[in-house]
Formats: sequence, C-alpha cells, structure tokens
Amino acid sequence: MSECLHLLELPRPEPGPLSETCVECLAAGSHPVQLRLCLVCGHVGCCDSSPLKHATAHFGETGHPVMRSFERDESWRWCFTDGSIV
Repeated sequence: MSECLHLLELPRPEPGPLSETCVECLAAGSHPVQLRLCLVCGHVGCCDSSPLKHATAHFGETGHPVMRSFERDESWRWCFTDGSIV
C-alpha cells in the first residue's frame, strides 16, 4: 500500500452505495464482472475486467479518485490518480 493524500479528502462516514449493481451495465444489457464503489459519491460501477469498465469511466467523468471493491469479503481500495492500492 502507498501513502495517498486523496484518502484525507474522502467523506466520513463512507458514502452508501447508490445501487446494488452497475446500473450502466444494466442499461446497456451487459453483465458486470466485479463491482467497485466510489468512495466520494457511492456510485457502483463494474471493474476493468468487465467489457464496459464503468468504474474507470466514472473516474474519468468525475475525477473522483478513490474506490473500493464492492465484492463480498473484499475491502481493498484503489486510487486512480496515484495508480495504486491504498
């Protein structure tokens, strides 16, 4: 893990998920492989192993830097800006 100043800017408490799955995948008729939760706003998007990569697209559209896995029994976080697990 690395030091990430973006963690200091995250809302406390962590935002709740805005959905239980990737709504962009549902709208496109695609299936998310794994889900990611934006730790700034609670957006749920699919990971880069999914065909449409909505979590990364959300970062590109919003600049929200940190997400975490939204999979059961996983709690790791990723900073898109720093390109590392935080």
